[in-house]
Amino acid sequence: MARPVGIGLIGFGTIGTGVVKVLARNGDVIAQRLGFPLKLVRISDLDTKTDRGVDLDGIRFDSDTPGLIADPDVDIVIELIGGYDVARKFTLDAIEHGKHVVTANKALLALHGKEIFDAALRKQVDVAFEASVGGGIPILRALREGLAANRIQQIYGILNGTTNFVLTQMESTGEAFDVVLKRAQELGYAETDPTFDVEGIDAAHKLSLLAAMAFGADLSFKQIPTEGIRSLIPLDFEMAEEFGYRIKLLGIAKSHISAEGETIEARVHPTMVPRSSLLASVDGAMNAIVVQGDAVGETFYYGAGAGELPTASAVVGDLMEVAREIRRQGAGRVSPLSYPQAALVRKPLVSLGDLVARCYLRFSALDRPGVLSLITGALGENGIGIESVIQKTRGEPGEAVPVVVLTHAGREAQVRTALEQIDRLPEVRRPTCLIRIEEHV
Repeated sequence: MARPVGIGLIGFGTIGTGVVKVLARNGDVIAQRLGFPLKLVRISDLDTKTDRGVDLDGIRFDSDTPGLIADPDVDIVIELIGGYDVARKFTLDAIEHGKHVVTANKALLALHGKEIFDAALRKQVDVAFEASVGGGIPILRALREGLAANRIQQIYGILNGTTNFVLTQMESTGEAFDVVLKRAQELGYAETDPTFDVEGIDAAHKLSLLAAMAFGADLSFKQIPTEGIRSLIPLDFEMAEEFGYRIKLLGIAKSHISAEGETIEARVHPTMVPRSSLLASVDGAMNAIVVQGDAVGETFYYGAGAGELPTASAVVGDLMEVAREIRRQGAGRVSPLSYPQAALVRKPLVSLGDLVARCYLRFSALDRPGVLSLITGALGENGIGIESVIQKTRGEPGEAVPVVVLTHAGREAQVRTALEQIDRLPEVRRPTCLIRIEEHV
């Protein structure tokens, strides 16, 4: 059999361990599919003492990352350390040494992707990152190749398994956010510092990559309006069920084409979706993504969005794709973001204030005569129609109670103006919770 393609792994944590397992377990079938083997030559990690429970016979394992990058036996470098600065340095160093790179680091690409892809283009090497979005779901390959003939109209879905697990648990148990988050951390579904997940930042990282691949949009994740799930309470799930919805944290990106040109809509936030929709049935730590193309129509991608082996599956799939290009003595067969770097352009973003949608609003107001009329009056003055108003409990004198309002479709800028007025009322004790409703998902 032909000479193996040499692999160097930087970062020997959960996903790195999964990569070692997959390469060992499926090495024979991988070699059969490629016509040559992949060989894990070196591993680098600061922690060289912990037993990962895998056989490292014949693999050099130390903390010498520069040595790994410079090693002539390493053809492809896998970056699995996460984060921004150190990962950026190692990735750019690997590219400078003429190494191809495989990464699962969506945060790195969302912040430094242009620099990294430009460097790879100059050095004529590949950067592959299927595992960065959707774990084991091959969504990026579908966008880059399978759906390449389509004008993508919209892409949306559940992009973060941690938040989906938390939301599913809050709904099923009736427990508060903090209680469920602690359980998620104990079970390994949430990090010790869960900020990126529960604040929606992780989903925004992924959505920026998806928008680039779907629309050719040069879009920073910092431009994407992003809201997390910390403000949700058990009552929100109770009311969602009563109204026929479930609550999911969605990343949503749409292309709007008019006589004036194309604009892009991109946002991440908790969303009420109809219980009859496919996304509503996605529970636990699973991910699901919907892509709508003008020729293919609507396509649905579902699977494990995180975890040792699902993510490792995507990493090794990238290794195989890059290894084929090495054997062909080529690189860049398909542009990493589906469009050539020069074709990625800044496109005007639709303001969140221009969004037209129905809304679920939860107020915390004193249980006094006339308070409801103040709330509904402010909404009416700003052109927001009301579908229903519900007050579930009665309060003691001076006690605030939740008041829920379901609105008709209205422009968000008008809703926000009304909420600013309402939240300034002395009878309203906490900032209003707003959850947008998406009927057609």
